[in-house]
Amino acid sequence: MPISADASFALLLVALGYAALCAVSPFGNCRKCRGFGVEIRTDRKGRPRPGRTCPRCHGDRKRIRLGRHLFNLVSRAHHDGTR
Repeated sequence: MPISADASFALLLVALGYAALCAVSPFGNCRKCRGFGVEIRTDRKGRPRPGRTCPRCHGDRKRIRLGRHLFNLVSRAHHDGTR
């Protein structure tokens, strides 16, 4: 089943929007700790308390976006191949 012109145009707009987001803001909040840098735990009364340092971002609170990571890989490969 072929994709309609409207759907392909919408997909192109989404892709360009994500590329612009990666160019303007290459780092986003860590998805595991939501940008807190620690795992949030609750005590016995149900109040949130900081737990251990986040294993994904190592407490940096930010992670590189997937699109920017792929751009960096392609850019590095192109630079290494054209020396």
